Amino acid sequence: MFRFIKRSIKTKLHFLGAAGNVTGSRHMLEVDGTRVLVDCGLYQERQFKNRNWDPFPVPPSSIDAVLLTHAHLDHCGLLPKLVKEGFSGKIFCTDATAEITKIILLDSAHIQEEDAAYKAKRHKKEGRTGPHPEQPLYTTEDAEACFPLFSPVRYKSCVPVKNNIEACFFNAGHVLGSSIIKVTVTENSQKRVILFTGDIGRPDRPIVESPDSFEQADYVVIESTYGDRIHEPTEDIKNAVAGTINAAVEKGGKIIIPSFALERSQEVLYYLNDLIRNKKIPQIKVFLDSPMAARITTVFKHHPEMFDKEMSELIKNHESPFEFAQLDIVQSTEESKSLNALAGPFIIIAGSGMCTGGRVKHHLANNISDPKNTIMFVGYQAAGTLGRNITDGQEKVRILGADYQVKADIVKINGFSAHADKDELLKWLKKLKACPRHVFVVHGEESSAQAFGQYISEQLGCKTTVPEYGQSVILD
Repeated sequence: MFRFIKRSIKTKLHFLGAAGNVTGSRHMLEVDGTRVLVDCGLYQERQFKNRNWDPFPVPPSSIDAVLLTHAHLDHCGLLPKLVKEGFSGKIFCTDATAEITKIILLDSAHIQEEDAAYKAKRHKKEGRTGPHPEQPLYTTEDAEACFPLFSPVRYKSCVPVKNNIEACFFNAGHVLGSSIIKVTVTENSQKRVILFTGDIGRPDRPIVESPDSFEQADYVVIESTYGDRIHEPTEDIKNAVAGTINAAVEKGGKIIIPSFALERSQEVLYYLNDLIRNKKIPQIKVFLDSPMAARITTVFKHHPEMFDKEMSELIKNHESPFEFAQLDIVQSTEESKSLNALAGPFIIIAGSGMCTGGRVKHHLANNISDPKNTIMFVGYQAAGTLGRNITDGQEKVRILGADYQVKADIVKINGFSAHADKDELLKWLKKLKACPRHVFVVHGEESSAQAFGQYISEQLGCKTTVPEYGQSVILD
């Protein structure tokens, strides 16, 4: 007599990025031969950039699908390399995320092509070679090859990924179109729920709705960017921005704001518009010197269904923060360069947010050594980035191959963050009616992730781990 034994399907979770650091988010779920990658991000910290060039831990052709939480470069920026090396499955994400990701990938490819050409020229002049080939990690053509693979999903909708895996998308409240992804694995009529938070936004922030919450999950993979601190109250942001701008205007200087093209630039415009309308700051000229931010702002206009009540009212009353009178959208490189000759005071918003590339590096090179000027940081600065070096108080920094004395006023406004802080993250976790079987803390500097992991254990009693880079676990 034969006995039929039901085979147990092992679900494995591999931590391939943003484990013990902030950027490079990549988590792979492996179920009975099916491989699903959650995010495919670029490393941006200097000490981890080498990993961008490393081969993928598994052949990209063996990955069945990508679930993309949102369009920030550290979550989507390695997709062209994945596709170039053999991935041909679907990339599931919201419609807004798909639109914005295409813009960001093209910009990333363009910057890498420019940087590769610049480094080749510089290294030849200096008679040396760099640690990597003097060629881009991927090209514009590689980025465009990703576009046919995008498969948009609406909020609160689910898609069958493959076989016994289903993915549902919910609002993460972080940036336009950002998602918390609920993955359900069915095995022998039993279901296991894994929540991938991506980046969780803060409640009651401008423009987008607050994050969705959940009542049940077996496993949670949660971010910890601000897992060791608490943000300033929202009202303090307006006061801090107004105070900084008014002080800079008094000196007649320029205000340079390094800003991410996605959400942060739009939020900065939201606050500047509010302060100007309410006469808290002068009617100062504002230059948005980021073609990518300008294109993304257009995507915002395409998706008013994702706006919160206050933002919808502004649009209805023709007081859009994307179209106020003092705002000037800078497009060409020539227009950007012409700002150097203008006398202050005025505001320049330019990318990238961590000063790792883009036009802001040129504005910093031209303005950071003048004590009349102000550099106002409105976002997180990862360890090893130029932005972090500046905010850490270095007196001399290297920009575009040259050293510059830091003499401008350096101001950091922490409350701007689109990431939930440790109490907001804990409050989100508390919405679950019972502790998950396991909470995995990722996407944070090691000290922040460890602190938040301990905080979860102390406050909720949940089993918590801060995974190491490359670590794999079985979800039993």
